[in-house]
Amino acid sequence: MKLTRTMAFKSAIVQPKNPPHFNPTFSCCLKPSFQFREKPLKDFEFNIKRRIGAIAAVSWALMAAKEAIFVEAANGFDLQLVAPGQTIEEAESGIKGHAQALLQVKELIDLESWREVQIALRKSSSVLKQDIYTLIQAKPANERPQLRKLYSDLFNNVTRLDYAARDKDASYIRQCYENIVAVLNQMLSRI
Repeated sequence: MKLTRTMAFKSAIVQPKNPPHFNPTFSCCLKPSFQFREKPLKDFEFNIKRRIGAIAAVSWALMAAKEAIFVEAANGFDLQLVAPGQTIEEAESGIKGHAQALLQVKELIDLESWREVQIALRKSSSVLKQDIYTLIQAKPANERPQLRKLYSDLFNNVTRLDYAARDKDASYIRQCYENIVAVLNQMLSRI
């Protein structure tokens, strides 16, 4: 009888009817808790502070370098359309002379000195652009859209003439110059 009880008990242990499901545990990646406790708490805090300090130092250095790079790049591009401190009176007094300088490019076009055309065109158009923009901003809101359209047409033709001078396309240069003269006359009559 004793034998049957132990056999029944052994068979119940060896082959359970509903075996429990155990999830596998991987102990190779986990530190046993006793190893973690061996380090004093002070070293652990120092380690964290050192990491935070290193991260802060690196991020500060990157931000400083980034700002220095972007400031240099921003100083390389002068994107101001309105001259600082330029008044309407200054723009009005300068617009005639700057427009005349733009129209004097015709002499260089007739000589077919394309590089000088580009240089003179860029120099005179940049200052004229500032003057015209200042005057457009001073006009009433209902007049601005028409003037902006003329402004856009004028300086698009200036850009086309610049590209045509680079490509040495004499016929297209003359066409762009005629467009510039027509648009400039319209703009000066409205301003």
